[in-house]
Amino acid sequence: MKISLGPVQYFWSAKKIYQFYEQVKSWPVDIVYLGENVCAKRRELKFDDWLQIADELTTAGKQVVLSTLVLIEADSELSRLKKICNNNQYPVEANDLSAVYLMKEVKNFIAGPHINMYNAETIKLLSNLGAYRWVMPMELSALTLKQLIKNKPAQLETEVFAYGHIPLSFSARCFTARKYNLPKDQCKFLCQKDQQGITLYTQEKNKLFNINGIQLQSGIPCNLLAEIEQMRSLKVDIVRLSPQANNMQTVVEMFRKAVDKTITQAEIDLWLTQNTDNNEWCNGYWYNQPGMYWQKQA
Repeated sequence: MKISLGPVQYFWSAKKIYQFYEQVKSWPVDIVYLGENVCAKRRELKFDDWLQIADELTTAGKQVVLSTLVLIEADSELSRLKKICNNNQYPVEANDLSAVYLMKEVKNFIAGPHINMYNAETIKLLSNLGAYRWVMPMELSALTLKQLIKNKPAQLETEVFAYGHIPLSFSARCFTARKYNLPKDQCKFLCQKDQQGITLYTQEKNKLFNINGIQLQSGIPCNLLAEIEQMRSLKVDIVRLSPQANNMQTVVEMFRKAVDKTITQAEIDLWLTQNTDNNEWCNGYWYNQPGMYWQKQA
């Protein structure tokens, strides 16, 4: 089983991005997804800048994948998408069907978690179009995953989102701009002020959602660290960790230990208890429960 680091979902400054991936070079992750996949207005790094980071990570021994936007809304965004899909160096994660359409004419690709893959027929279709890996949609359960893996093409790799705020939806409107009573086209890039989004609370002061520009995320992070052995038994090939602003190296190291079987379940449970306030993790989707649910190991 391998560990991947998903694309950064937040609007970090170019300096922070470079510093982050400089650290990633020494982290025990196998695969790194790069690029902007949330909002096309976030352009601090150009395509060539991402390629430079990709080259450096490759030299450091990482497998690099270029990730595409989830929501394509303009011709300029389609042009950037074509540039990514036509690169001759790195595989591409397709996050919408326009990227799938472009990739089927070029080379093999990864079917990202934002493509609706809820049955074996869809997964087989994507495989026939050139997908060599699929990333399970975050809202599916372990029970559903078991059936999909059983019926998928044998050569198709399976990747599961295992840590981070879960991407729930994307909108043509910008939630962050709306918070500041600004139109989307005059947003002033205020989402860069929030290194990990803006929390929305219920009237009972529970974290419900996380605003990240045009993206809505789960209010609390998903954490499937305790489910690694279950994933192994299901023959999951890769677990994905979504980059967070703080303590990401510690998270990566804990998942590495779990994947390598150098930590006990009791030690995992202790870490989960000590590293959260009021059990602020969620794993409900994995257990076919509401997503914000948290089920402790028996």
